[in-house]
Amino acid sequence: MPSSINTTSMTITHYPNNQSSNGGEEEELSHECKELLLSLPKEKGWRTSHLYKYQEFWCQAIEIQSIVSFQRHFQASDNDVVLATIPKSGTTWLKALAFAIVNRKRFALENNHPLLTSNPHDLVPFFEYKLYANRQLPDLSNLPHPRLFGTHLPFPSLPNSIKKSSCQVVYICRNPFDTFISSWHFLNKVDPGSKAPMSLDEAFEMYCKGVIGFGPFWDHMLGYWKESIERPHKVLFLKYEDLKEDVTFHLKKLAEFLGFPFSLEEERAGDVEKIAKLCSFENMKELEVNKAGKSIKYFENKTLFRKGEVGDWVNYLTPRMVEQLAKVVEEKLGGSGLSFKVFSLDKE
Repeated sequence: MPSSINTTSMTITHYPNNQSSNGGEEEELSHECKELLLSLPKEKGWRTSHLYKYQEFWCQAIEIQSIVSFQRHFQASDNDVVLATIPKSGTTWLKALAFAIVNRKRFALENNHPLLTSNPHDLVPFFEYKLYANRQLPDLSNLPHPRLFGTHLPFPSLPNSIKKSSCQVVYICRNPFDTFISSWHFLNKVDPGSKAPMSLDEAFEMYCKGVIGFGPFWDHMLGYWKESIERPHKVLFLKYEDLKEDVTFHLKKLAEFLGFPFSLEEERAGDVEKIAKLCSFENMKELEVNKAGKSIKYFENKTLFRKGEVGDWVNYLTPRMVEQLAKVVEEKLGGSGLSFKVFSLDKE
């Protein structure tokens, strides 16, 4: 049985450019992308100078270039799996769980598992940050099936080949209070160059206006929520808090949805619990591979693991902020049927 995997063993076609990989983001943009940016609304960015509103969501200039290429060129296979998230909502955890479930016949859970030596973002690559980044076109034909991919794109902006094929989409989101605090910590840890860290108050006001990467958060969540209701065979909608409360139940639900249900023998052998432990926040945070290096450009692996708690927002938000964000959530999500647990179990 093989003990390692390289999901990035693919042919990459690079578009010619004379820019250093360490150059500024604007320098890395194609002429076409620069022209596009001129037509887009923009606001001050959290980490970069600006965020641009592209197809009704906010993102960075360099991301738009990758997204356009992804939308134009990606051809989905019917057994592909797309893991979609809004940032800081359990992306790394979902990637680890899905990879372990789908590949459990290929890799023994006891030792030498790829997740012990590879960051989940290397095993389940992002479309916009990895595969179509750096003005490159990947040849994905040699990837083992089912192919696992990740994205932060809202559902309406996914390529038609994903929406119209039989490939499956798994979405996870987190209560907006914790998502905000996690995002604020994360983006202030990332090296912003000469850009000073953003204050909590300033970031909060932008978040409530929807100005955050791939936001507004309510549109992002509702897009996948509605699809999961209309096409439950196509989109599985998960909540971070639910997984924290009962990871075994939701792990089995995820495996069933992906077409890799656990057999009675596997359940008796404790395989569900083994995967839950292997992919747990506590285990993954302590792995050497997750303490060093960068699996996503600009982001050190160690910044992907902070607390992983439910309800940490109570340590940061003032009563006024809580009231303001609660009002936004009620206005934007009220009546949709989508609601969240916002406290950890020991605080309830």
